[in-house]
Amino acid sequence: MQKERNDMARPAKFNRAAAVERAMNEIWREGYGGSSVKSLSEKLGITRSSFYNAFGNRQSLFNEVLDLYVSQSPDRILSQATPQTPTKLLFTTVFRSVCKARASDPEARGCLAINCVAELCGTNDEVGPMLQDAVMGSVARIETILEWGIARGEIKQQVDARALALSVQSLFIGLNILCKMVHDEDELWSIASTTLQGLDLLVETEGP
Repeated sequence: MQKERNDMARPAKFNRAAAVERAMNEIWREGYGGSSVKSLSEKLGITRSSFYNAFGNRQSLFNEVLDLYVSQSPDRILSQATPQTPTKLLFTTVFRSVCKARASDPEARGCLAINCVAELCGTNDEVGPMLQDAVMGSVARIETILEWGIARGEIKQQVDARALALSVQSLFIGLNILCKMVHDEDELWSIASTTLQGLDLLVETEGP
């Protein structure tokens, strides 16, 4: 009976995947704080009760939004790396993709996840810790990839993999803030490549 009531509360043409994508773009544009249940419901074309029936609450929807965003993010290939993946080529490729993606966004929104970190970490006790865990999980993944490179001799063995991973994550964060003001792909890449070169993580490739 509960399922029947939930189904009746939502429009017959309700498409959950499309709704999550629309919510993602709304939160990306307006921020988490600027995307209330009321405003999200209006954007999705459903009632507030239908919103709660479909997603439970705003935080649960946000979790789905982040999962969708991560699946599309230009740095997602880091999760596909293996111990045999050339480390320097991987980071060079990832940052080229990041620069291209950020420069091609006419709204200059930057990274949704990093935007939300700046907005919510330290201020929102429910969502902030989850975002912090996500960022530190990313740092741990980068550290693992760097350790593979050290083990293969591609990266200097005396390097502190943790410090280097944090530096790489800092570059991700910095680029995704700067792209709100610096919109040219070549200029963004010059920032990224200069930093990668300083970290000894750059390889020269042909073309963008």
